[in-house]
Amino acid sequence: MDTAEHVRTLDEEGRLLAASAREAGTDAEVPTCPGWRVRDLLRHTGTVHRWATGFVADGHPVPRAPGAEPELDDEPLVAWFEEGHRRLVDTLRTAPADVACWSFLPAPSPLAFWARRQAHETTVHRADAQSALGVTPTGPSAALAVDGIDELLLAFHARPRSRVRTDRPRVLRVRATDTEVVWTVRLSPEPPVTTRTATLTGPHGGAERGSLDCEIAGPASQLYLSLWNRVPFPSVTGDPSLAALWRDNSGIVMG
Repeated sequence: MDTAEHVRTLDEEGRLLAASAREAGTDAEVPTCPGWRVRDLLRHTGTVHRWATGFVADGHPVPRAPGAEPELDDEPLVAWFEEGHRRLVDTLRTAPADVACWSFLPAPSPLAFWARRQAHETTVHRADAQSALGVTPTGPSAALAVDGIDELLLAFHARPRSRVRTDRPRVLRVRATDTEVVWTVRLSPEPPVTTRTATLTGPHGGAERGSLDCEIAGPASQLYLSLWNRVPFPSVTGDPSLAALWRDNSGIVMG
């Protein structure tokens, strides 16, 4: 996916998030984020949107902390979220392609990084807002889901911060059954090392015969939400402790 597609996704998903939040009400519980209510979701996501906007709009070259979350609630809080979301979308759409600013994952450019990161940030939190309505959240398109799983496995969990580790080498496979995209995640005491293949290249999708310990499989959109710990895994075969390891240790720290 290119930057323009990510910005369109950010635009659409932010609008859906606001609509679901308004319908649910800011005091509604968010089942996919235990302990949160919709007001917490809006304050968090709106603050992240403003944080991201600042790097691109100001060409800010080094890390800085997000601002304080507002004390707003109810309709003023939803309107505040919508204002920040609109400014982020407009900033990304109008920024020069070669804008220089801080970013924290590999990408073709800082602009490409921020558009992609905020598209997925907002998509996941849109699912959270949907869950506050008492329904099972819907996943994104297969193309967006594959892109987001790429970001999660090949970028976020390649960093030293990843806590998805095992005391001895193990192999976890993630397979999108509707796209035939496969990610082979090699676990060890070090950060995970992930490779992606377009189709299964053998009985273990690129892993040596007999070395695959666990597979998580299902449609890409469901895998996307489950790997972000929003819904249960569609299917787990092999050693379930590796799926549990992911559940317990895959939380992301930004920056």
